[in-house]
Amino acid sequence: METLEAVRDLARRFARERVLPQAARLDREARFPWELFREAAALGFPTLVVPEAFGGAGLGPRALALVAEELAYACPGVAAALLLNNLVADALLLSESRYAQAFLPRLKAEVASYALTEPHAGSDVAAIRTWAERVPGGYRLYGRKTWISHAPEAGFFVVFAKVAEGREGIAAFLVERKEGVEVGPPLPKMGQKASSAAEVALEGVFVPEEALIAREGFRLAMRVFDRSRPMVAAMAVGLLRRALDEALAYARVREAFGRPLFEHQGVGFKLAEMAMDLEAARLLAHRAADLAERGEANALEAAMAKAFAADAAVRGVSEALQVFGGNGYSEDYPMAKLYRDAKVLQIYEGTSEIQRVIVLRELLRRERWESR
Repeated sequence: METLEAVRDLARRFARERVLPQAARLDREARFPWELFREAAALGFPTLVVPEAFGGAGLGPRALALVAEELAYACPGVAAALLLNNLVADALLLSESRYAQAFLPRLKAEVASYALTEPHAGSDVAAIRTWAERVPGGYRLYGRKTWISHAPEAGFFVVFAKVAEGREGIAAFLVERKEGVEVGPPLPKMGQKASSAAEVALEGVFVPEEALIAREGFRLAMRVFDRSRPMVAAMAVGLLRRALDEALAYARVREAFGRPLFEHQGVGFKLAEMAMDLEAARLLAHRAADLAERGEANALEAAMAKAFAADAAVRGVSEALQVFGGNGYSEDYPMAKLYRDAKVLQIYEGTSEIQRVIVLRELLRRERWESR
């Protein structure tokens, strides 16, 4: 517990002292925060889940959730930029491939990408069209990926491609950035602009046989989601906590009809609802992370946490902006950026609708509802 508290406190100081003062500028410039990435790497944030033997912090999903909340409080885009290497690390570790694990030390100084989404396959992972052709000594990959986080900066990619029909035919490959990997320009985004995304075209890029790091690629992708969704839920918690803090501070000093805003029930109830959502979302996120830490199945809890926290963040930041009134709509105040940053939490790492599909699926597998 002392270690977790120390990690949380370290992340909180870094977020308040280094990220928060630069958040608005990085959003305007829409660029990857390399300076912050290098500082965060010295603290171990991009490699929290990487074992110490490979140069990482040797922690797990619980620490990652704590750090995600603190960094997202300052800026969700920066949080994504500094932490998504952990998602790649999970894929490398869960693949149990020695070839893949040899790449783990690179994550401390280098950005990597997780290339799953395609123009015709977002939530429907089984519908990917990228394929791998067997050739002497390895494979050649063909296809197009889109909305690949940090592709413009990535030195290597975990790529999902089909070696046979059906979802059972999906495999995972480790692909170095080289000839045959064409990365497009950063895609213009509504929010979280410090975290880049781009299209990636695979034009017959050759990879050696050992670069096939998981033959059961679909299963690997689902297991990675179960570990990454608590992190995203925690990012939503951090954003919601920031929105509540900003709204509370504003409601104390702004007056209407001769009284502070918080004394009007129409405003006070909004703040109370945000606080209740915040606590519930945090408990769900840490419950899902705790199960992942212990190696227990957490698909249900991860889906619940991700859906509830993302929806609560979007709902809460909208209400917080309403508390600010016209000022909330101005880029001179923080609410406009938080509003833009929040929406994608309901989309990436599986939409809120897909999370509900997972929750229902898991419920139907049980004879009765029993919380754990």
